[in-house]
Amino acid sequence: MGEYIPPPFGVLALAGYLLREDPEIDVEVVDSQSEGLDWARLEDRIARAAPDIVAPSGLSTSNAFHAIRVCQLAKMINPTIRTVVGGQHFTALAEETLRGYPEVDFIVRGEGEVTYTELVKVLKTGKGLMSVAGITYRKQTEIIHNPERALICDLDTLPSPAYHLVEKHMKGYYFALMAEKETPFAIIEGSRGCNHKCTYCSQSPFWRQTQRVKSPKLILDEIEHLNRTYGSRFFWFTDDYFGLGYRTEEICRGIKERALNVQWFCQARCDDIVAHADVLPLLRDAGCVWMLVGFDNPSPQVLDSFRRYGVNRDNAKNAVDLLRQNGIFSQGTFIIGHRSDSKESVEALRRYANWLDPDISTFMALTPFPGTEVYSEAKQNGWIEDENWANYDMIHAVMPTEHLSRLQIQEELHRCYDDFFGSWPRRYRGIGSKNPFTRRTYLYLARKAITTGLRNLF
Repeated sequence: MGEYIPPPFGVLALAGYLLREDPEIDVEVVDSQSEGLDWARLEDRIARAAPDIVAPSGLSTSNAFHAIRVCQLAKMINPTIRTVVGGQHFTALAEETLRGYPEVDFIVRGEGEVTYTELVKVLKTGKGLMSVAGITYRKQTEIIHNPERALICDLDTLPSPAYHLVEKHMKGYYFALMAEKETPFAIIEGSRGCNHKCTYCSQSPFWRQTQRVKSPKLILDEIEHLNRTYGSRFFWFTDDYFGLGYRTEEICRGIKERALNVQWFCQARCDDIVAHADVLPLLRDAGCVWMLVGFDNPSPQVLDSFRRYGVNRDNAKNAVDLLRQNGIFSQGTFIIGHRSDSKESVEALRRYANWLDPDISTFMALTPFPGTEVYSEAKQNGWIEDENWANYDMIHAVMPTEHLSRLQIQEELHRCYDDFFGSWPRRYRGIGSKNPFTRRTYLYLARKAITTGLRNLF
């Protein structure tokens, strides 16, 4: 995906809610990535801030060790600091985390705003932990799991993320592959969760197989605020399932009516693109320039095992063609490493990606993220050979198939990228494309290839 520095959206969402509920609380957001902090300087920041609570971001499984290391730093500085982690990984492995890492005091399971705010209020008084639904913690040597918390029914009741806490960094957030580096980049949450139940997806169980949406007005207000206040011009919709129905049409019309000069990225299903082909011109006119679409695999049997109903060759090909016709850059994703995969089936996937011909392709190794059905099955059958969470990034193979070792999967993954991006006709076509995003993307990739090649010479 290239170089990028995103705003710390999850932390800002928690901070926004916490400050609304208790404005007297002193909240500091430390964005180590945008500030360029190494571990030593982060340690100094924590020491100077002298916080009562440290809550590091736990965005994904591959980042879990970073969150734990922040907790370790905090405890080393002052053992009385309370440490709190949350997110998908720690929700799924709450008990294992507390048993393995004494530096972690509390785990916020599931949706965080209300739970974290209640926990902070209880920690101020020093009593009442049993009243906080959705947390896991220790009581002497016992691990306590408080009851689940109900999901927030109306997302429009949530305040905007506390972007003012990182105001000085706002113009420095960027996504080099998608937009010019000087184009400020921000994140928009239009909905939470997804009604689909793909077996490899950690989002679906985290949001309890449901989708809740924010109103078009709230979304538009947030885009306008970020654009007018901070100059943000490129937006990433975090929605797992964006949907291309009437709600999307309202958002697009609102962008035009408010005269917002913005561009944006979203994720969509190929069957949804085909079913709402008439909406695509409106999306492009409203600034939708980039769409990620999951094609996964050419095998109907593999797609069924992933529970990817509605994803098939016809819908996939039509979706790519429709996006190209409407000037929307298509990024296709493909998965290798299914239990049945062999060299022959991966070769079929490579041919499939070339036939579909999205503007770019992302190939991933099937990764058993904690909380997913894939993880449960792999764990039960002893398929997982690598339990280093840092490698759970969809780039490293952590389990073999019936026919391929982990090393062979890794080699096949490299061949997938080499086959797709090593095609000189595709490179020339991309650099000469009439679509400015396709052209700029392939120029960016070419520059990176040259830079990497020169670096490897020395």
